[in-house]
Amino acid sequence: MHVLDRFRLDGKIAVVTGGSGLYGAHISTALAEAGAHVVIASRHRDSCEQLAGQLRSAGLHASSSSLDLSREDSIAELAEWTEERFGGVDILVNNAVSREGLADLEDTTAEGWLKAQQVNGLGIMLLTKAIVPLMRSRKGGSVINIGSIQGVQGPHFPVYEGTGMTSGIEYTYAKWGLVGMTKWLANYYGRDHIRANCISPGGYNPVGSDNEITAGSFLDRYAERTPLGRMADDEDIKGAVVYLASEASSYVTGHNLIVDGGWSSW
Repeated sequence: MHVLDRFRLDGKIAVVTGGSGLYGAHISTALAEAGAHVVIASRHRDSCEQLAGQLRSAGLHASSSSLDLSREDSIAELAEWTEERFGGVDILVNNAVSREGLADLEDTTAEGWLKAQQVNGLGIMLLTKAIVPLMRSRKGGSVINIGSIQGVQGPHFPVYEGTGMTSGIEYTYAKWGLVGMTKWLANYYGRDHIRANCISPGGYNPVGSDNEITAGSFLDRYAERTPLGRMADDEDIKGAVVYLASEASSYVTGHNLIVDGGWSSW
């Protein structure tokens, strides 16, 4: 097989959670551009269908579905609907994340922590549990967990000084846990030809964004600390996702692929 053909995803079924969000939209688009039929799923069904429509208009394959990771019945409904319509799943991208209760330790409440973990811990586990049998029916698959550099090293708090922003303790806890879960899945389900890998992106600054993340002090500090001198843009995660979803990475499992412009290499 020609090496470029190994990156193709023709005939594959991919489920992307948070699939119409900031990173999710580019993940969904990348998988569709590589040939997969992408199920774009989130609580915001309208935005999922809008993106799916745009992809279909471009001649690609996409559907939308509602998914609330804080509800076990919603997770079951997505798995059942996907099995009925497609007969199985080849690729699962656990991209959705709750930022509920994003705060420093002294401002973190039990309620906020548990509400975030309902998605970031329990929800991801339950969805993966529901999808794995649909991968077994296809005799293999690829689970891709979207982590963060906050799950690679501790937060660098000086970049946040004076911005009113922070890196919440629950987020760090969840992202480190996701890397461990990835390795568990890889080791346990390798016998079923199911691979599991994680992508840990650095900070992301959407093209054309005018939100607070573009504030000069934060953005300049972040860029100065990053060897490539910038945050990730809209395209930077797409190649990594397609690589881990495809046969190009057929002997890669249990890996945490860091896509951070060198931030964590110091």
